[in-house]
Amino acid sequence: MRKTKPRKRIILPDPKFNDVLVTKFVNNIMMHGKKSVAYNIFYDAMEIVSGKIGEEENALDVWKRALANVTPAVEVRSRRIGGATFQIPSEIPANRKQSIGMKNMINFARKRHEKSMGQKLAGEIIAAYKEEGAAFKKKEDTHRMAEANKAFSHFRF
Repeated sequence: MRKTKPRKRIILPDPKFNDVLVTKFVNNIMMHGKKSVAYNIFYDAMEIVSGKIGEEENALDVWKRALANVTPAVEVRSRRIGGATFQIPSEIPANRKQSIGMKNMINFARKRHEKSMGQKLAGEIIAAYKEEGAAFKKKEDTHRMAEANKAFSHFRF
């Protein structure tokens, strides 16, 4: 490669929780550059989560636990060897793990049938916290696929 790798941009923490992870999540929620709308969606979801979960746990801790529950550790990648295409399981780098987990949670929240995006996101967060819901199922399917194709892991290099 001739070009140098681009430098990582510094992501500032969010104003309410003072957490960089929240900002990354909000950046994934954001559409058409409307960051304030994305922040409102996330904070509304946190209010709903704190109302449903009760006072025993902090809403931000519930969200972080939910995000950890939907974050996959391995994935399968297609690779052509000879004339056949094999699904080869491989570990995911940490930053990509986090990104996949966030995107899965947001995409499945968008597909839910509730009134506002805040309610949809809160429902998906609570479902992921309880280790159920579509985003958690996607992670389980990914892990199951990697387990089924473990025999081809020697092709990884």
